[in-house]
Amino acid sequence: MNHSKDDFEPFEYSYYDYSDWYSENAEPTKPPKEVILPCDPTADDLLFHLCILSISLAVTLVLAVLTRKNKLCQGFTRGSSSIFSPVNFLDQTQKKGLVMAVFGLVFSKLAMLVIAPDPLPFSKDTPAEFKEYMKIIAIFYYPVLYYPLLLCCTLQHKVGYVFGTLLSFSHFGVQLWQKFDCPKTPEIYKFYALLATLPQLACLAYLCIQFPLLFIKGPINDEDLDSSYYNQYVKALLKKRPSNASSLTTDKPTLAERILEVPKSYIYIPEKVFRFPLKLAVSAFVTLVAIYHTALLLVVLVVPVLHIVRAGIDENIAFLLLGFGIVLSDDRMEVVQIVTFYTWLLEVCYLCAMTLSCIVSLVMLMKSMILHRSNLRGLYKGDIYNIYHSPKTIRPSNFGVVCWMGLTGYQAAIVCLGMAIQTVVFFICFLFLVFLMIIPVFYGRNIVVFEILGKAWPGWVTLILVTVLQHVTAKFAFIKKEAGTRDLKNRDSLFLLTYLLFLVNVILGLIVGIWRMVITALFNIVHLGRIDISLLHRTAESFDPAYSYYTNFLKVEVSQSHPVMKAFCGILLDMMIEGGRVGQKIRDAEEGVPDNQPSKATSSRRIRSRWQLLYTLVNNPSLLGSRKHFQTLQTLDSVLNGTPSRTSKKGSKKEAAEPAQSTEIQTAQDKTD
Repeated sequence: MNHSKDDFEPFEYSYYDYSDWYSENAEPTKPPKEVILPCDPTADDLLFHLCILSISLAVTLVLAVLTRKNKLCQGFTRGSSSIFSPVNFLDQTQKKGLVMAVFGLVFSKLAMLVIAPDPLPFSKDTPAEFKEYMKIIAIFYYPVLYYPLLLCCTLQHKVGYVFGTLLSFSHFGVQLWQKFDCPKTPEIYKFYALLATLPQLACLAYLCIQFPLLFIKGPINDEDLDSSYYNQYVKALLKKRPSNASSLTTDKPTLAERILEVPKSYIYIPEKVFRFPLKLAVSAFVTLVAIYHTALLLVVLVVPVLHIVRAGIDENIAFLLLGFGIVLSDDRMEVVQIVTFYTWLLEVCYLCAMTLSCIVSLVMLMKSMILHRSNLRGLYKGDIYNIYHSPKTIRPSNFGVVCWMGLTGYQAAIVCLGMAIQTVVFFICFLFLVFLMIIPVFYGRNIVVFEILGKAWPGWVTLILVTVLQHVTAKFAFIKKEAGTRDLKNRDSLFLLTYLLFLVNVILGLIVGIWRMVITALFNIVHLGRIDISLLHRTAESFDPAYSYYTNFLKVEVSQSHPVMKAFCGILLDMMIEGGRVGQKIRDAEEGVPDNQPSKATSSRRIRSRWQLLYTLVNNPSLLGSRKHFQTLQTLDSVLNGTPSRTSKKGSKKEAAEPAQSTEIQTAQDKTD
């Protein structure tokens, strides 16, 4: 049979509506379809990127000239940034919102690159053999593209705020224009590109609002050592605590209060005297963006396919099931309704699993923020054993610096992987609950699970009775209470019962073992997205790479940005800038050497500086090795975490577990000398 060229249609990505594909006593017809053609927006992407790259390069050069000019004019500056160091990641006092928005913008671009047909805007219809290379180039291109936005928001210059406003409005306006022109795209799902762009538009909108506000307010130089935050932190630590006598006389919390404490423990409430490090704040925000993108991808990959399958079910499904020996009903229309209902239940179960996974990820993120704060506070006070469970030195290392740099990326990737695994596991659990328990009970047939449990009811009753018997006899027959103490009694009966129930306890042990596997698997799956806790035993925590990255990150963060240390350094720099006998003042503040004719105010200032030094060394022992007299008396090998070693290598653990006390004693001895 001959065909003309017009008889063949080119392949186009389409979505079918199969609801009326077959009709009774009629031949099958071609289903109606919605054709989604590739869309080219009026604002050409290639032209826009060429223009914005040129503008960004010009902005970077102008900011570099202004930054160099300011440094030459001001001479001594502290905490100043340059175009090669736009963000001080170890500064806890700078505004975090702008930096978080830029990181969220870059991650959103990365999330879309995974399935983008053209990873780079400079090439269209990228060949399949070059697509992976283009993705690698795009991973470096988009951080460079948005780098000027980071410069404009952190260099503390009004001209930078003007340039930031120009760049943010340009990115936001063009992206919004393109989405209005082409809301539908043929990638996976017609609205996927539009939905995936929402986090980018939100971040850009935030930048468009913040840059004009910063221009109106002007540069704020009260950052890092110039900030009063570190002094307020030290004052809060030195503030007199209320007596515990009143708390001892209070009544025990009621049941309702104890129940309310559980949800409260998962809600992060910011505190004025504690600020999150910038790296952890960025990690939390990027995690939120990762949860959104992962959830969106999980939905658009599965739900539209289920819609297509459900719309394509017709009477022929009865013959298909009959080929597998499955007869749902003699009426073919009833079979269609049953199968359609079951596919709808599949969609409901999947959406419930995905929603539960999102909720679990958000709750775990809140719990992680609470634990981050607790861990940082503990390390600030020298509580090393609570986190590392062994003596550790809080100082940077090669591996620690690598972990510190990559923590945000590690967190985002682990959350994405955890959400995918959680969704699959929760989906299987919902399927088991719905198809093997709820539907059989509702319709009163195919109750296979209940039939198995019903046949084995004598065994279950026996196990329950034996368990209850052991608990009751242990409480009333084998434990005696005399004078506030407890001891065993009726030992003969206890030994006899132990022997008689041996085989029953073997069966109970099998059930407990299965339950232990289920609990362990569910716990690890739920907490898979968290890096602040280890999924292994304490003795094997070093084999958990995510937790190892987190603990090494804490080492670098605490050793370089201790609030008490920064408060002390800020005081010293203030003394230097004020001028006049700089060296003598520093020595007087450190050693407490009095002047020939000290005034009352000078004496009070020296005493305060002396105690601030003492408090700094006690709470940050790593500074102790920097003192001149200490370097002449101690070697590096005899110092553990900046603390003099009072024990040999074979010394007791009890002596090694008290670094803070030995530091305090050593510092007091230095002062008396």
